[in-house]
Amino acid sequence: MTGRPDGAAAPPPAAAVTVPAAPPPAPAVTVPAPAAPVLDRPAPGRPGAAAAGPGRPPRSARRWLHAVVRESRPRQWPKNLLVLAAPVAGATLGRPDGPACALVALAAFIAASSSVYLVNDVVDAERDRQHPVKRRRPIASGDLPPAHALAVAVAGGAAAVSSGFWIGAPGLSVTIVIYLAISFSYSLALKHVPVIELACVASGFVLRALGGAAATHVPPSGWFLTVVSLGALMVAVSKRRGELAALGAGAAGHRPVARFYRYRALGLASRLLAGAMVISYALWAVTSSSGGRPLWLLASIAALAAALARFDWLSAHAGQKPVEDLIIRDRLMAGAELAWLVLFAAGMLAARG
Repeated sequence: MTGRPDGAAAPPPAAAVTVPAAPPPAPAVTVPAPAAPVLDRPAPGRPGAAAAGPGRPPRSARRWLHAVVRESRPRQWPKNLLVLAAPVAGATLGRPDGPACALVALAAFIAASSSVYLVNDVVDAERDRQHPVKRRRPIASGDLPPAHALAVAVAGGAAAVSSGFWIGAPGLSVTIVIYLAISFSYSLALKHVPVIELACVASGFVLRALGGAAATHVPPSGWFLTVVSLGALMVAVSKRRGELAALGAGAAGHRPVARFYRYRALGLASRLLAGAMVISYALWAVTSSSGGRPLWLLASIAALAAALARFDWLSAHAGQKPVEDLIIRDRLMAGAELAWLVLFAAGMLAARG
């Protein structure tokens, strides 16, 4: 009789055993574990910029400023020294405050060209992420949000345009407006049109020279414009040639217009332009004023030809380096450029003496 009461008491322990069934929720704590790897995934993808995301804000103001400067391409700024070409070629500072105005023009084109780079990289962000080198650019890698880049571009462009009115050289402002219009048209559409896109790239160099002439009130000569235009177009052609040499069949994937070009044709065009540039420069040297000036300038023709020959070779073996870097980073190229500059300056000084 008492056994049954003990048996009846057995169910309560059974019910108590069901209470520990609560621990199953404890394993649910392991659910967040998969979330941790998800947070860690962007790190491995960082070099490729695919996992970084285009809109990720920078961590600090210092990093943001560094990203803006990097995106502005400081290594491209030396090309803005072309604003000094007209005063140097004319052996005159132009207006009394010519040097100061030339520096303003230099700063203005640095700001304007930086604005163009920012807008261009916002437009090309997705394509740049597929490029082995350009994917590291701040916008493509996510270090600089596109909205921030566009805001900086607007500010830089406005400052550049206003600089001409500030120094009393509206021609500089007009030149910068034309430069920005062509450059933005190139970034949005014209870069996909063969030949026209080469002219757009070349115009940037010519407009820099014209901007410097407008700022210093030094009228450029016909020979000056011819030599600068031929040299600018040669550089533009060499840029495309270098891209084909570096990327091969993959060049069209990064720059669709590349499918219209052929490596040998670009090489031939580059050499023809270089030859025309040397001939034009030689004609200017021969027809310049009499005295000691032509002797020095005639000697400078050989240095110019050597520099262009070296540039032609480098543009075919540049790999993934920008063509512009070849002008200042190769020792032989720099030596030929320095020799030309010394001989040219000697001719200018002889003319003034």
